[in-house]
Amino acid sequence: MTETTFSFIPRAARSVKPRKIGLTEIRGPYYSAYGPRHLADVLETMGAWVDGVKYAGGSFALMPPQAVKAINKTAHDHGVYVSTGGWIENVLRFGPEAVARYIEECKALGFDVVEISAGFISLPTDSMLRLVKMVKKAGLKAKPELGIQFGSGGATAAEELEAEGTKDVGWLIAQAERVLDAGADIIMIESEGITESVKTWRTGVAAAIIDKLGLDKVMFEAADPPVFEWYVKNYGNEVNLFVDHSQIVQLEALRSGIWGTKSTWGRIQNVGG
Repeated sequence: MTETTFSFIPRAARSVKPRKIGLTEIRGPYYSAYGPRHLADVLETMGAWVDGVKYAGGSFALMPPQAVKAINKTAHDHGVYVSTGGWIENVLRFGPEAVARYIEECKALGFDVVEISAGFISLPTDSMLRLVKMVKKAGLKAKPELGIQFGSGGATAAEELEAEGTKDVGWLIAQAERVLDAGADIIMIESEGITESVKTWRTGVAAAIIDKLGLDKVMFEAADPPVFEWYVKNYGNEVNLFVDHSQIVQLEALRSGIWGTKSTWGRIQNVGG
């Protein structure tokens, strides 16, 4: 176990890094601007509980190369991988050459994971399979992001997304199985249409995904405390979750069973193995 203060107080078991399950990925600069010094503070205190950092909204495209490299190096120095986030769906609009250069530059900047998102665009499964193979050929990890909500990926109102309609969860599962077979390392599950921008949570969708794909093959977007609490309460503290960087302490306190709400107080257990 990771050395902490007050280690004599029992807590729910957590595997040590590098973890294969119970991953926590935190959001990089987007809703707030920050750089390597702030990230270093976060990781010096909570780095044992952070597995990955994910840029959002193409934020790295607004930064000098040396700043991106410094952020990525800081993550690596603390045993944390770095993901691009889903900006490739913007790059895809400019053709195959732009995509190839994007993947090449991601590697040069020190990224470990290229997320392959298609929330705002229509992308055939065969195209996603080709992107997975391109990313893997470059020596990077491929992380397709799949969801059931048309037009997901932005701060769109629930009413507007409801008008767009949703996809069938069976379609998502079938697409996930194909990209995993093609070499994808893990699937990011878009929260919109499930627990975000909906009037009522569609918990049955999450249940179907976990039942068919397994906890170790999926990561759920859960950047809202009631959402990540629900996932941990229902699927245990080894569910893979993506949260905002400001929420890492709250999430890990919940995973470890050292704090919680009335709904989770004293209920989070894991005997380890």
